Order: sequence, then C-alpha cells, then structure tokens
Amino acid sequence: MLLPDPHQDVPRKQLYSLLGDLPDRHRPISAKLISRETGEKFAIEKLELDLNGMEPVPAYVVLPRESPDKRAPAVVFNHSHGGKYKLGKDELIEGNSYLQEPTYAELFARRGYVTIAIDHWLFGGRSGRTESSLFKEMLWKGQVLWGMMVYDSIRAVDYLVNRPEVDASRIASLGLSMGSTMAWWLAALDTRIKVTVDICCLTDFHSLIESKGLDGHGIYYYVPSLLKHFSTSDINSLIAPRPHLALAGDQDKLTPPQGLDIVDREMKKIYAAQGVANAWKLHREDVGHQETPTMRAEIERFLDRWL
Repeated sequence: MLLPDPHQDVPRKQLYSLLGDLPDRHRPISAKLISRETGEKFAIEKLELDLNGMEPVPAYVVLPRESPDKRAPAVVFNHSHGGKYKLGKDELIEGNSYLQEPTYAELFARRGYVTIAIDHWLFGGRSGRTESSLFKEMLWKGQVLWGMMVYDSIRAVDYLVNRPEVDASRIASLGLSMGSTMAWWLAALDTRIKVTVDICCLTDFHSLIESKGLDGHGIYYYVPSLLKHFSTSDINSLIAPRPHLALAGDQDKLTPPQGLDIVDREMKKIYAAQGVANAWKLHREDVGHQETPTMRAEIERFLDRWL
C-alpha cells in the first residue's frame, strides 16, 4: 500500500494553520437521519450532520441498491460552485450542465461505491446570504471561508470512515470546479484520502495572477498569506505518493495552460522521485470548463485501477 511521506506532516500542519480560526478538530459529530429511500438505481440517505457546532450541514449518503457482502470503497463528492447556490450537494443526484451522464450518484452506486456529499457554506440547504457578506464577516472574526469549507470536508470524512458499509482504507475525493479545488485540498490535508480526482480547477496561483484571471474565481477561493508559503504545486505535492488524476481543458480560463505545464512538470518529478510515476496523471483536452466523455472514461479507468 502506498503511504504518505511522514516528512510532509510539518508543511501539512502549516497549510492547515493558514485556514483561519477553525472549530475544534476533534469535537463530537452527530448525525440525524431525515429519510432513507431505495430507488431503482441506488439508495439514498438524507442526513443533517453536526460537523462544526455552528450550523447544521445537510448531506447525502448514496449507497448501492444491493448491500455489498463486505465493506465498500467510498467517494467524497465535492460539489461545484458555478453561481448555483441552491444546487449544492444535489449536483451528485441531479448532475450539472458541465458534467457528463450518468450522474455520479448513479455511476458510483453501480460500481459498488458509497458516496457522501455535503452542502458547503452558502450552498443548498445552507444558502440564503451572499458569498461576499459571509467572507467579510468571517474575515472580521479571524475565520477564512475556504478554511471553514475545508474543515467541513475533513469532518465529513470523519463521519464517513465510521460508517459500517465503508472500507476506510479505500476512500477517494472527486469534484469539478470548486469541487476540484476541494478534492486536492482535502487530499493534501487528509491522508485518509487514497485517490484524488480533480476536474477542471487545478489552477497554478501565480499563473492566474499573470493571466489576470483572479476574478474568474469566487472570493471563497482566496486564503490570506497563502502565497507567502505555498504554491499550487507545493499543496499538491502533499498528496504524493497517493494516486492523483487531474483533468483540464486548455481553453479553460480558470486554469491557465502555462500553469498546468508548471504543475504537471513538478508533479512528474515528485512522483518519479518516490518511485510511483504512474500514480500521477494530468489529462488535457482542447475544451473549456467542462467534463467530456473521454474525461469520464479516464476517471473510471483511474478509479478501477487505484480504488
């Protein structure tokens, strides 16, 4: 089994420290089951989780229709932004205009995986105020909106690994756009994530500045003082040697191509140095901010191999 480098613990702790004043990492988690339904393609639990002690977190856990004979692999599905604040975790069930079909709920259930998706701050059942107002209020309080989102994702993993259906040694993190960024931040900070799949948001921060593309990302994305300590490659290096598939469009303004070149070059060096060159892959196409059929096929192959 591939194991993270223990020398990464110091930068991992430093990265976490940049995420503002966060709730207690080890506070108890409670879960309230709202409903459980079994359909033709999967079973779905609607939950209300207490992850942060500040506000309830609506969540879905999607299960294969037929219970597996043994503990199953699991996926943390990280929803996108796209200005669709009402959608949130429903993206797992309903899909989105820039995602392929079938939905990831159906795809993962069909493959025997358990999937969890939560509504992040501002989205789905937590929507109702503007992104800028929440960012400003948190900033005054010493909090960072992205940090609070990442914290909830880590706590969702805490909940997931204790589910009786889940093989805690086989957990993946996947998402597109904001969900892509969450996929690699979560994996960088939480070594329980064994496979990372990020779709259309592996953004090199310095290249984004050079291309004058900062306003393409929402204000949630920005972490104070981050560039004093970390580049995009530095954060993603914390995932190695665990398998990591990134997928990007060369016409996507959120991920400048020159930045993709930089991250790909650095990750190839890092993975090769750790003797697992085939555990890193950047798949690029001449498209914009979208998942394509060939991207979906790459994702399925990667998960088949590593999860």
